[in-house]
Amino acid sequence: MAKIRLTKTELKFQKENLRRFMRFLPTLELKKHQLLAEIRRIQGTIERLENDIARIEGEVSPWVDVFAEYPSLADLVRIREIRTTQGNIAGIALPVLEGVAFEESEIDLLKTPLWIDQALPVVQEQIRRHIDLDFAIKQEGIIREELRITIQRIKLFENVKIPEALENIRVIQIFLGELQTAEVVRGKMAKAKILKKLAMADRS
Repeated sequence: MAKIRLTKTELKFQKENLRRFMRFLPTLELKKHQLLAEIRRIQGTIERLENDIARIEGEVSPWVDVFAEYPSLADLVRIREIRTTQGNIAGIALPVLEGVAFEESEIDLLKTPLWIDQALPVVQEQIRRHIDLDFAIKQEGIIREELRITIQRIKLFENVKIPEALENIRVIQIFLGELQTAEVVRGKMAKAKILKKLAMADRS
């Protein structure tokens, strides 16, 4: 603990510090609850996306061998743009996926099988899910880091700053109280001496 000055000014400063710490603590606690709720929400999104991806992969697994026969099919599914924006959760900037746009591919109906018309939208939607999943995982990572910092700050206030301010106030108040008592005692002693001198002067 840093050495403190045992003065009324320092006492005022320590009391202001304590009020500030006590005011910040509920705000940090609220932020912690918001972050925990957001993590639970994102975890639900991640679980849903992973289940959807697994389900679709199961549904299209019979097509896998057929896809292999058409290596040029990948040329028909190209991402043109991934649109993003910034969201805000409890004061934290988060990357948010707005949408995924694919290049319009011309399909030669005479050279490609009919099932490709059905396959392309499914493949595109699966790519969207994977990108959405990547964004959700990134968001969770950012929020978890902010949660870690917030919990550290809460512990700092609860375990260090507030107890330190309370102890400083206690020490200063004891010192000032003792100082005041000493001044009262000195005052009484001085008064007694004066009265004694007056009494002796009266007798003479």
